[in-house]
Amino acid sequence: MRASSQAALDQARERWEPVLRQVGGRGVAIGEQLFAVVDLLDGSASLRRALTEPTRSGQDKAGLVQHLLGARVDPEVVDLLGGLVRERWSTDADLADAVESLAVTTVLAAAESAGRLAVVEDESYRLARILTDERELRLAVSDKHADPARRAELVETVLAGKVAPETAMLAARAARAPRGQPVPSLLRRVAELAAARREHVVASVTSAVPLTREQIDRLAAILRRRYDRAVQVHVGIDPAVVGGLRVQVGDDVIDATLASRLAEVRRRVAG
Repeated sequence: MRASSQAALDQARERWEPVLRQVGGRGVAIGEQLFAVVDLLDGSASLRRALTEPTRSGQDKAGLVQHLLGARVDPEVVDLLGGLVRERWSTDADLADAVESLAVTTVLAAAESAGRLAVVEDESYRLARILTDERELRLAVSDKHADPARRAELVETVLAGKVAPETAMLAARAARAPRGQPVPSLLRRVAELAAARREHVVASVTSAVPLTREQIDRLAAILRRRYDRAVQVHVGIDPAVVGGLRVQVGDDVIDATLASRLAEVRRRVAG
């Protein structure tokens, strides 16, 4: 997002946090309502423009939200959206992206109130890793030609009784409406947002062989010094890296694998 949209989202998050503490476990239902709003915005360019038009008064846009959604969603959702449309957005698409981010945050806050936030973080990361590694499953939940409801049903069936309810809901949502993003990326984003609520960052580490607890702790300490925050290290195994490690923290990638070094040598030899 550009600066004005990011500022609008940041302000909305700050206003939303006290509400999340009040609604507790009801956050899952509120999150579902927010996801439905995302679908509504994605399906109507004219509505997005009407709600982000800078020449239209904030009061008028908030009134439109009340007219369209007042009888269909909880009052907290109407208040949140009314505040969002009063802000300035760089593009109309940013409004839908912001509502989606707040929907995920709302579900995670519900998991937090139930004492399951750490579990959801870990499960979301593991699911992302599984989908990255298992091509057939990844294609099944990402098939653009399949009915979105069937993709979500597949995820729900696979995960039934095996993960926290919030994890299952967010994973099914990612399969139903990926909005142009790879499903594993969406699940990694869930893990990152959960980590942020727990006041640490996630390091996705790829190694050719399993790491010992001592090695993981040492790597976490190194990354903590670099990012000045606690770091949760998740390790995935991929023999293709040959040796060394590939570490990703958010958009930062540290590739110290033997495979990458050999590839660099080949590039230099070739030209």
